Amino acid sequence: MSAPDDVALPHTWRPFGARIAGGILGGLLLLLVVFVWFALSDDVRSRFSLFQRTTLIGLGLLGFLAFYAIMRSRVSAAETGVTVVNGYRRRVFEWSQVVGVNLRRGAPWAGMDLSDGTSISMLAIQGSDGQRAIRAVRQLRRLVDEHSRTDRDD
Repeated sequence: MSAPDDVALPHTWRPFGARIAGGILGGLLLLLVVFVWFALSDDVRSRFSLFQRTTLIGLGLLGFLAFYAIMRSRVSAAETGVTVVNGYRRRVFEWSQVVGVNLRRGAPWAGMDLSDGTSISMLAIQGSDGQRAIRAVRQLRRLVDEHSRTDRDD
């Protein structure tokens, strides 16, 4: 029997609450806008210029892209290393580059400390996901420990 912090590779973590909220709120917002547009009389709709219509559609697309960026965030672990996708940015790290993983009390998302002294946020592990986020951090820490072991005890 495996421990709760054991995961088989490859494994991917994704935000739960943010994906649900993004999908539901984004869908409801789209329905609301479409409903309001068709609820307007033909006279009112005809007063919108092409530029105004284009601006409304553009703002809608920007909103969709923002929701989608959060929803596509993920952290994937494989034998070769860790891939972190935050929004539209994808970063790949070898296990030797990962020093630690943390989720500080009250933090919006988990962080990853790197061997070059920098750290990055991992939007896929959201603090608002509670125990799910804590379990993900423990699992990722365990994988870092397993894949960064050396023969020497430095």
